[in-house]
Parts: sequence; C-alpha cells; structure tokens
Amino acid sequence: MPVVPHPASPGEVAALLHQQAYLADRGLSTALFLAITLGRPLLLEGEAGVGKTEVAKAVAAAFGVELIRLQCYEGIDAGQALYEWDYARQLLHLRALPERAAADDGAVEEVFDPRFLVERPLLRALRAGAGAVLLIDEIDRADDEFEAFLLEVLSDFQVTVPEIGTIRAEHPPVVIVTSNRTRELHDALKRRCLYHWIDFPSLEREVDIVRIRAPEVPADLAAKVARAVSTLRGLDLAKPPGVAETIDWAHAVRALGADRLGAEVADDTLGTVVKDHDDLAVVRGRLGDVVGDVVGDVVGGDRSG
Repeated sequence: MPVVPHPASPGEVAALLHQQAYLADRGLSTALFLAITLGRPLLLEGEAGVGKTEVAKAVAAAFGVELIRLQCYEGIDAGQALYEWDYARQLLHLRALPERAAADDGAVEEVFDPRFLVERPLLRALRAGAGAVLLIDEIDRADDEFEAFLLEVLSDFQVTVPEIGTIRAEHPPVVIVTSNRTRELHDALKRRCLYHWIDFPSLEREVDIVRIRAPEVPADLAAKVARAVSTLRGLDLAKPPGVAETIDWAHAVRALGADRLGAEVADDTLGTVVKDHDDLAVVRGRLGDVVGDVVGDVVGGDRSG
C-alpha cells in the first residue's frame, strides 16, 4: 500500500503538485511541506472557489494515495463521520443462527464483529493512516459540537469503538481542513492545525492556471477570460466567481469555436461563470465594461490560435 513520503523541500511539493496541474505558490508549498513533515493537520481558509479542495485532491494524486473526503454540513454528527453498525446485516445474521445459538451470550459478541462495522470517512482515514489524505471539507458548515469532536480525533488520531476497542493510526494520514470562513472557528482547532490563507490568484497566475488546466485554450483568450473574471470580482456580486469558473468559462468560449471574448459570446456563456440570478442581472448590465476591460492588453506573448 503506498504511503505519503516526506518530501525533501517545499520546492519538491510545488513540483509534484505542478505535475497534477495545480500551481502552488511558495507559501502554500511550504505549509504543505510542514504539514506532511510534522504530521500536523493543515487548515486552509479562503473565499469559495480559490482551490482549497483541489489542494487535497492534488496532494493525494501526487503521492498516489487514497483521498478520503468528509464533506461537512449543518447537522452532521459523529456517527455520520466516524462509523455505524450495519443493523440490517446484523439482524439477518441473528435470524440465520439456530435458536439455541442465538440465545447464547457469544451471539451478541458475534453480532458486533468488525465485519458488520460500516466505516465512515474518519475511521477509514485512521485505518489507512499514512496511506491516505483526509480532506475535511467546509468545516465551517458544521456546528460547534462537531468541531469539538473533530478536535479530539485530530489530537490523538484514535477513536474508541465500545464493542471493539481503540483504533489508532500508527502513522497519521495527511489531514487538510478547509473553511470558507462563513463562521469563526474555535481557537482550539486552529491551534491544533497549521494555517494558510488562500487568496484569489493574481491575473498573471490565473492565466497560467487556465493554460495548465485548459491547454487547448490559446494564451490570448486565457488572458481575456482571466481579466474579465478579475473585473467581475470587483463588482458587488453575491457569489464572486472562483478559479474553477474561470477555467469553465475559457472551456465554454473555446467549445463555441470562438477565439475572443466579445460581448455576444460573453453573454451566451455567462452561466458558466455567474451562478446567481441577481448577479446575472448585475453583470448583464455591466457586460460592456467587463468585456471592455479585456479588449486591450493581453497577458503572455503567445497569440497563436
């Protein structure tokens, strides 16, 4: 089973992620290097769409290990994140036993055999250990009680299943926790983790991202789309577009056979980058400004295509 090795330097981390079409700057590469080397969870915060989740996917792919994702949501509890018993299979097993055997004390112990245990992401990650990257996605959507439970698990990298005993990760998995900062996280969780803030990339870097994730898009078109998205983020939108929307927009324009982002093409493909009805109205009212901002300068020298 492959395990996550200790990289030699932040530069090696950046190079490995680059092979997975993820461009990590020095700050992020260093944070990941330290998290892997020190065996500490890494808390990534930033606006929605800046690529926090993609970091975990890229790390898992770069090292060839399993990505285990725990998607947080309002109301999630320990049972949904850790484990539960397969009651249907347990009942079928009991019914299949002879009457005398079913009445025996040993039948109860047999029903709580590990084969009837349904692993949820946290337990799977503990058992996989260094052979996995555990992504705890959007922790800010969960409540305070779940955050406290999670802190306990991440402190010792072990859990106790009363019917079985304590399950501990001999070598902890790489843990990446993401937050869109819709609420403030407790200091105790932050102290347990290393921390890095991911911001929207600069215009030049976003062009590079589009080029590496959508290589069929010419450099000048990638630059025009990236500059248009930068303009959109400057508007008063409820949901500013993320990097993924920039890539989708470039894909969409190219799929239509266009080699430039004019007003008509922009309007036709606006649904790939703006995902809110009120925002659509705002953008359509300013579409000339958005497109006008991209008519002039082009980032990058390749004008082929």
